Amino acid sequence: MILNWKTGGLALGLVFFLAVLIVKPIGVSTQFVILDGIVWNAVDSSVVTQTEDGKYTSSNAYLAKSNGKYAKHVANPLNYSFVFVLAMMVGAAISAAGRGWVPKEERVMPPIWRANFGDSHAKRYAAAFIGGFIVLYGARLAGGCTSGHMMSGLMQTSLSGYIFTIGAFGAAIPVALMMYKKEG
Repeated sequence: MILNWKTGGLALGLVFFLAVLIVKPIGVSTQFVILDGIVWNAVDSSVVTQTEDGKYTSSNAYLAKSNGKYAKHVANPLNYSFVFVLAMMVGAAISAAGRGWVPKEERVMPPIWRANFGDSHAKRYAAAFIGGFIVLYGARLAGGCTSGHMMSGLMQTSLSGYIFTIGAFGAAIPVALMMYKKEG
C-alpha cells in the first residue's frame, strides 16, 4: 500500500506528536555519534570507563560531556533513542519489501536528475551520500539534527527550530535552483 504525501504527512505529524507527548522529542543524529562510540569502544575498550560511583565517562570530551550521558549510552546502547534509530532502519526495510526490493527507475534516477547530470547511478548515489553527510555534519555542528531542529523544534514552537528551518530552506532553494537548471 502506497500512501500519498498528504496521508504520509499527517501520519508523520501524528507520530511526532505522540513521541513528544509520551516519551520525548524525536532527534536521531546523536545516535550516529553513539554508534561511532560503540565501534570505537569495541576496538579500544579504554574509550568509555565506569567511575567508582557507577557513572560513565570517556577519554573523548564529546562522549564525556553532560556528566557522561553519551558515554553511558555507548556502554549501554539499548535505550529509547538508539532503538528508535534501529527501528527506522527496520521500518525502511519493511517499506522497501512492501513495494518490492527493486526500486522503480524514476525513484532511483528522477528525470530532472537525468536531464542535469546524466545516467550515472554511481554519480547519483555519491551525490546523495555527500549531501547527506554535509547535512548531518552541519546539523551536528549546530548541536542537533534536521529532525530535532526542524520537525520536533517547529512542533514545539522552538525559536532555534524556526531559525534552523529558515536557514535550511534559505540555503536549499537557491542551491536546488542552481543545480537543476534543466527541467526533467
